[in-house]
Amino acid sequence: MKRGKLVLTELAKGLPGITPAYGDTLAEAGAVCLESQSHCNGVELQVRGSFDAGYQVFWQNVTSQMLRCWSDAEYTTEQGAYGVAILLILDLTDYTIIERSYKGTRFDYSLGVAEQGGDLPFQKAARLEVSGIRSGDKSTVRTRVTQKLGRFSSSDDTSLPAYVVVVEFGSPLSQVVKK
Repeated sequence: MKRGKLVLTELAKGLPGITPAYGDTLAEAGAVCLESQSHCNGVELQVRGSFDAGYQVFWQNVTSQMLRCWSDAEYTTEQGAYGVAILLILDLTDYTIIERSYKGTRFDYSLGVAEQGGDLPFQKAARLEVSGIRSGDKSTVRTRVTQKLGRFSSSDDTSLPAYVVVVEFGSPLSQVVKK
């Protein structure tokens, strides 16, 4: 089993398809989600599915201002899940985030591989679909994965691989599945 660290504040460095400001926003949302479930820095996130891994997760201190800003639990959970999922994809695969998808594409982000010696990815090489659950059990996570995988039906007009990442903040756990 792979072991590592996920540091949410690393998202503030930005990626080819994520500005530093948006990365910082995702990190804040993730921190609020984790602390809302009474987790402390260094909590272990179990990853299952196509990968078997465990990560210690670290984040910035959550302030009362952050709690007021992130009071919409559903939106916060979605944004926090994006942050955790992105860090998992960066660590578990050779992909990076190159572009946010628009509504109707059935996935959240396009993934690419950075050119040798360059900073920019050379192509859209895979798709990423993310879902967040503030508090649930393994059955809820499996059901959500199945729903998300259904978005990539056999009638897809693209042959690009797809990753589904479901992040559950209560345990915390994540299921990462490659299709």
